[in-house]
Amino acid sequence: MRLVEVALGERSYPIYIGQNMWHEIPQYWAERVKPGKLLLVSDETVFPLYGGQMIDGLQQAGFAVHLAVVPAGEGSKTLARAEQLYGAAIEAGLERRDLIVALGGGVVGDLAGFVAATYLRGVTFAQVPTTLLAQVDSSVGGKTAVNHSLGKNLIGAFYQPKLVWVELDTLLTLPRREYLAGAAEVIKYGVILSEALLKLLAARWQDFLAKEPELLTAVVGDCCALKAAVVTADEREEGLRAILNFGHTLGHALEAATSYSYYLHGEAVLAGMAMAVKLALGKGILQREEAAMLLELFDRVGLVPPPEALLAADVLAALKHDKKREAGRTVFILPEAIGKVRAFDDLEPEAVRQVLGSYLSGVSAGGLLRLTD
Repeated sequence: MRLVEVALGERSYPIYIGQNMWHEIPQYWAERVKPGKLLLVSDETVFPLYGGQMIDGLQQAGFAVHLAVVPAGEGSKTLARAEQLYGAAIEAGLERRDLIVALGGGVVGDLAGFVAATYLRGVTFAQVPTTLLAQVDSSVGGKTAVNHSLGKNLIGAFYQPKLVWVELDTLLTLPRREYLAGAAEVIKYGVILSEALLKLLAARWQDFLAKEPELLTAVVGDCCALKAAVVTADEREEGLRAILNFGHTLGHALEAATSYSYYLHGEAVLAGMAMAVKLALGKGILQREEAAMLLELFDRVGLVPPPEALLAADVLAALKHDKKREAGRTVFILPEAIGKVRAFDDLEPEAVRQVLGSYLSGVSAGGLLRLTD
């Protein structure tokens, strides 16, 4: 087991990372959380796979488990679904010192975390992420949210979990598409913070695809450690933490413009990262050799072509509701070198339209992955 600590004073918490850890739940959870009533939130895909093991471990730790299972997918990140979970918490008799646990991917984690942050003005919360994307990114750092029809994650709160339990065995049942979507977030951490991580991933890509246990533990652990360091330095995204939005500005706009029904989050972020690389090239701040390495790695993951009916105007309209806008300007995180990015709020609208058009115009997404269109 690997342990990563998120150091936030009295809000500090551990991230436990390992394989076949279900039997260790009674030991570690009881040390961090006083046993009592517990609402386990999962989805219709994940719960049949891992719900029984999770409940057994929690009951052995002394928790009285109540269950709420939501439909799988981005469509569950709504205020209406949160309202249903409030009802489940009330019916279970949850009090402020009781626990809400998210067992699932990023949607379940964001939704359950938002409910935990707002029910009784905040109850104890724990994350058990079951997708690669959630394990390396969304379960760490305390961002909780639901979507609005006009934008992604516009309604939410910063609310740190009490612990994060990363059971890597859940990745063995993860569909390849979901795994590759998570790989996009892994690559993100290499681009923004760690050339060493990016080179490791490039050198051992086939082992990574094969989910080689030691490599997986190292990669997931390194991503968690990198994010923990950023969150420790800037918990509420007042400065440094904004770099975590690399690829997310146009990525979120793609998701919103397609009503959250076409892309997996990591797929949209990968397209957003590719467009950010092309914007950095156009601005003259990124060397062509480094851009070529990044675009080649993006190509290994596989850029998802846009839906044929998607219009640039719809994506650009969604950009206007991006939660990271400052003084009416859209903020883009662009790479200056591998392991170094910077925020820009002065990009020419025409440059953004051109790179977006490069992605939307092709039958495939391949054009965006060339240094020249």
